[in-house]
This record gives sequence, C-alpha cells and structure tokens, in this order.
Amino acid sequence: MVNETHPETSNSDTSALDRLFDLQREAYTRNRMPTAEERIGHLLNLERALINYQDHLAMALNADFGCRSGDESRLAEIFPSLEGIRYAAKRVKRWMRPSRRHVGLLFKPARARVLYQPLGVVGIITPWNYPVYLSIGPLTTALAAGNRAVIKMSKFTPRTAETLRTVLAKAFDEDHVTVLEGAPGLGSAFSRKPWDHLFFTGSTQVGRHVMRAAAENLTPVTLELGGKSPAIISPAVPMPDAAERIAFGKVFNAGQTCIAPDYVLCPANRLDEFETAFAAAVGRMYPTMHKNPQYTSVINDGEYARLSALVRDAEKKGARIVKVNPGGEDFTDSRKMPVHLLFNVSDDMDVMTEEIFGPLLPVIPCDNTAAAIDYVNARPRPLALYYFDYDQAKADKVLAQTHSGGAVINDTLVHVAQDDLPLGGVGPSGMGMYHSHEGFLALSKAKGVLYKPRFNSGKYIYPPYGRFIHGLIYRLFLR
Repeated sequence: MVNETHPETSNSDTSALDRLFDLQREAYTRNRMPTAEERIGHLLNLERALINYQDHLAMALNADFGCRSGDESRLAEIFPSLEGIRYAAKRVKRWMRPSRRHVGLLFKPARARVLYQPLGVVGIITPWNYPVYLSIGPLTTALAAGNRAVIKMSKFTPRTAETLRTVLAKAFDEDHVTVLEGAPGLGSAFSRKPWDHLFFTGSTQVGRHVMRAAAENLTPVTLELGGKSPAIISPAVPMPDAAERIAFGKVFNAGQTCIAPDYVLCPANRLDEFETAFAAAVGRMYPTMHKNPQYTSVINDGEYARLSALVRDAEKKGARIVKVNPGGEDFTDSRKMPVHLLFNVSDDMDVMTEEIFGPLLPVIPCDNTAAAIDYVNARPRPLALYYFDYDQAKADKVLAQTHSGGAVINDTLVHVAQDDLPLGGVGPSGMGMYHSHEGFLALSKAKGVLYKPRFNSGKYIYPPYGRFIHGLIYRLFLR
C-alpha cells in the first residue's frame, strides 16, 4: 500500500482527535468492565447499522474507486463483517469467563484465575483497499473485548469514510465509537496518541513508522501488513483448478488485496499450461473489462502510475509481459488495468522487491516443490501462502517447512473469511492477531489473580531461615 504520511496536519484535525481521545478515555473510566449483555448489545447495534446502510456503503465504495461492483463490495466487505460480528456475539460471554489456573502445592489451599479486562481506548488505522471490512473487523474485536474505539480512515476513500462515520454515529455515541476522516498527516498524529492499543492495517513501510511512533508511549500494536504472498503449484495438481483459483485471488478487487497472490512458483515444464489456463479463467470471469462494472478500477492515478512503472521496469530488464485482456480492449482512458503475467523475471526488478498490490502477477519457474520452498524461505515471511496439491502429505510438508501469517491449501484469499481462524502476519508481514478468540485476547488484559484464604500456608517459609521446614522443602522440591 502507498505511504499516506504527510508532514502537515491542520489544528482543527488534531483538535478533533484530541477531543475524541479524551472523551473516550473519560467514558471508559465510568465503565471499565462492560457486561457480556452490554457487549452483545453493542455488536448487535453494529450489525443492524451495517445491514441498514449496506447500499449506501456500496455506492460510496464505487464512487471512491471509480468502479467497484456492488457485488464485490458486499462479498468482500459487508458479508464478512456481518459474519464476524455474529460469530463474536455468540461467543463473547464464554470468552469473558475467568479461566481457572493451577496453584503449586506449596501455595495451597490458594486458588488462581485469569480475568480478562478491556484495555480501554483502541485506535484503528484503516487502509483504502477494503475500508469497510478493515474498519469493522478490528472494531468487532475491540467491542467484544469491551473497549472503545476511534477509527481513522484513509484519505483515498473520503466518501466511504463519510458514509461509515454516519453509519456508526447511528449506532454509537462518539464517546464509544467514532470515525475520523483521512485528513493529510492525521495518520502521524493518530499514531502518536497514547492509545491503550493501536491497530494498523497497511504497508510494511508505513507500519514501521506507526510502530516507531507508538513506541514513544509504549503503546502495544497490532500490525496487519502486506508483503509478497506466494502461490506454489505442485507438479501433479490439475492446472485448470490451480489457475482458476489463483486468477480469482488476483482479479478480485483488481489485485488490491494484501493477501492476493503476489507471485506464482510453477514447475518449469508447466509454464505454458499455466499461462493458457490462467487466461481462460480470467476470460470466463471477465469477458470484457474496460466498461465492465464488475471489474474494479485501480484506486487512483498515483497507484495506476506506480503499477505501470513496475511493468515498464520489468520489461526494460528483460521480462516477457503477457496482457490478459479477454475483450482486446483499449484501456488508455480509464484506471482499469488488465491482468499482466510477467515471465522471465529477476530479483533486480522492482516488481520482485515491492508488494505489487494490483493486477500484475510474476510467474517463476521452479524445478520442484523443494526448490519452491527454498525460494520462499530465502525471502521475508509473507502474510499468506497458497499451495496447490491434492496430496495431503505433501501439503503438510510445505506447511511445516515454511512460515507465513496464514495459509490456504488449494485456494486463495478465503481463509480471511473464516471467523474461527486467527488472522495476523509474521515478521515483515505483521505482528499480533485478530479474529476469533485470539483477537479477543489481543485486545484484553489477561490479569492473573491469586486468591489466598484465611489460612496462610506461606507463613511456614517466613524467616528466620534454617528451620526444619526449610530443609524439608529443599529436600522435597530442589532435587
């Protein structure tokens, strides 16, 4: 994703941020431990608001992108948001229950429990590519854990930010949940606030700045970053199966997805087979692209120029470019971009060092799966990894021998919509988790508590030392 930092922020923007932060912090002190019923009520309010305003949100997304199918927005943003809310609402009461823990023999008859308390006020920085889903997902986790939240939206999706602000204002008071629209430079000021937790989704480059700013206040962070997620094709998998599922992962939202396949590792003797099967799959999904309202535009001119520069750089350095343009259309007067397959790529090309975040797909020959594993492991750990093979033992071997934030066997993207799976990166692709129970834990303080009864067994080890009881303890336990 592009860097959205800006050196200047208006006084009115920072004043609004300061006011909302103080307002929510004060409100949190009045209710530090919302009940399960309160939290479920908050989640159901959020659910109703999204259902009632789904058409408004889809229209805003279409306006911000220049072309974004209402179906794609519902499938990628509204549907998974609602499913995540419903999943959390059904389970939050169980998640809140204190967990019983073991007490050592020397400390009995004490008992131990872990209590899960809200952290307080959570800051959420949302990117432009899925601005609704990547706001509501972290917000759902924050509400389930009993927190309050301020959401800072991207400046590249102003209509969506305005609409989501209106939607959430219908469901929550601003001292509970609110949205700040993406003013230039506001991200830097937002990151410097002493949040009880800061949640950032975006590029690795900007993530470093966010973490550095948060460190000044020792603010814990969850970073959902990007990276170069590989798709590995085995020698034996039917190519139409693999190519179609990779194509879907790449053309959905025009490839502007942090977990989109960033490059393909394909057996060298199957490259032509992949090219043919991939082009056929794209053609079935999008017989035309230029005027097709179902095919998403690149978000803005700057991103379009960046992607075009990646293609030019690769071609200049020897790559073979294959445009997958099923309708044979001219795209010069729009931000629509056909899918580009790039062959003969090398590590000195920008397309192989930057996260692509668009409809460009390098295809790299590999002698075998072991070579593909070595290729992946020689590079920064990706946010997602996709492996195509119907042999379970071989799939398990790839999973065991590679590191990635998440993985899918025989498909792409769809793991993010599984509410019972945690989502999070590793190393340059992020840190921390959300979704599922892991998200609740990430935005809760797990407080360990030891309960001592009237009888105090600990007094037997009090000074003076050297008594019989000390010797007995040493003989029993220090051996």
